[in-house]
Amino acid sequence: MDAQEPETEDLAARKRIAAARPLDVRWIHGSPSALHNTDPELQVYAHDADTVILRQNKAVHYEAPFLFLLFGEARAVLLDTGATASPAHFPLRRVVDELMRDRLAARPRDDYELLVLHTHPHGDHIAGDGQFADRPGTRVVDASLDEAWAFFGFDRDPDGVARVDLGGRVLECLATPGHHAAAVTYFDPWTGFLLTGDTVYPGRLYIEDWAAFTRTVDRLIGFCAGRPVTHVLGCHIEMTREPGQDYPVRTTHQPDEPPLEMTTAQLRAVRAAIDTVGDRPGRHVFDDFVLCRRDLPGGVPEDA
Repeated sequence: MDAQEPETEDLAARKRIAAARPLDVRWIHGSPSALHNTDPELQVYAHDADTVILRQNKAVHYEAPFLFLLFGEARAVLLDTGATASPAHFPLRRVVDELMRDRLAARPRDDYELLVLHTHPHGDHIAGDGQFADRPGTRVVDASLDEAWAFFGFDRDPDGVARVDLGGRVLECLATPGHHAAAVTYFDPWTGFLLTGDTVYPGRLYIEDWAAFTRTVDRLIGFCAGRPVTHVLGCHIEMTREPGQDYPVRTTHQPDEPPLEMTTAQLRAVRAAIDTVGDRPGRHVFDDFVLCRRDLPGGVPEDA
């Protein structure tokens, strides 16, 4: 892995971005009766031949996080492992193995690797790590601050841009604390996806460190100004299509979800909302997201 600041622009990637297309998918979103839910445990959406987005079934876990599997020529990376440890209830390893086999059948390579990274170490993003512990040719990088920061080199330079080379596809990785001290955002020049984890998404943005979150949003806006970002993709959907209306926590049926994908304009709206909130604690509702401050007395608990 190359953890140095990139010195040259990936012109081929920019050409691919010029032809980038929107996500064309209807996400599984639960059902009125979880007992009678017939959705798969994991929805598999192939955005292109090398980019797969997975969503966990809300009947398996109400968080229903999104995971990302990105293929390069030498290795693939899985970003996050979902909210459920049990392979019987959440067969992430089986699904990833099948996708890897399909990839290698089309493009054979004996030494193809899998790297498992994370957006942050909350339980709904790391629960499936154990499914990959004994997988050959696989490295699981612990999501904890010490382990993840050492891998990316953020322990030496928290303001650096680390690069993870998948072989012809290089991810740019930023330390983005605020929601969690160990949060990481990934930019994929291949698709133009900015993968923001729980930092920015259409839902309740729980903020543990307001000052760090503000710096992170400022940094992401500046970063996007120099990159061909097509979509800002977080790991959850919690809003409805009604502006300012979110689904209750622990909802297992969300039939009126907005798209997962957000825009850089919405990222700037998050920054404007930060100024609007100022020093006030609590829950602050905006059209496309809710800012939930947890860093002050009277802050918002996780289940609010």
